[in-house]
Amino acid sequence: MKILIGTNNRAKTKAVKSISSIYYPNAIFENIEVPSLISDQPMSQEETRQGAINRAKHLMVGSDALFGIGLEGGVQEIDGQLYICNWGALVTQNGDVFTATGAGIPLPNEIAEQLLAGAELGPVMDVFTNKNEIRHDEGAVGVFSNGLVNRSAMFEHIMLLLIGQFEFSYKPL
Repeated sequence: MKILIGTNNRAKTKAVKSISSIYYPNAIFENIEVPSLISDQPMSQEETRQGAINRAKHLMVGSDALFGIGLEGGVQEIDGQLYICNWGALVTQNGDVFTATGAGIPLPNEIAEQLLAGAELGPVMDVFTNKNEIRHDEGAVGVFSNGLVNRSAMFEHIMLLLIGQFEFSYKPL
């Protein structure tokens, strides 16, 4: 059985593989870079969710995979404060769509101001941490949670929710 992953991002790929392998130990994984069809820096829950759905749906066009996974990170504003937000979507061969959201924490004002001015979180975090490609490793959530929750762990939680919904949908009531 094949599981498609709509990105080459290492943190997202790790999350999909580590959780999916528990439930589907014989799965074969294939990464396919697909478009989210949203902004490079999603600025709302709705836009971030739609990006995840778009990725997962795109993967399943003409595919015989068990399912496709789209994961998307973004930000949302609550009471004048920007928070990290993240979404996942699982799309099946017959077009069923399952979605889930995960952890959110506030971003420091110095980061938020740059995003509100049009910057993208990944490159801003690279400069802030003086590291390259932080989005593939700990991510902003890892930095601002002091390493207690990294980006992969954040998406692992979403994967559990997605697979749980998928499996529940096939249970007789």
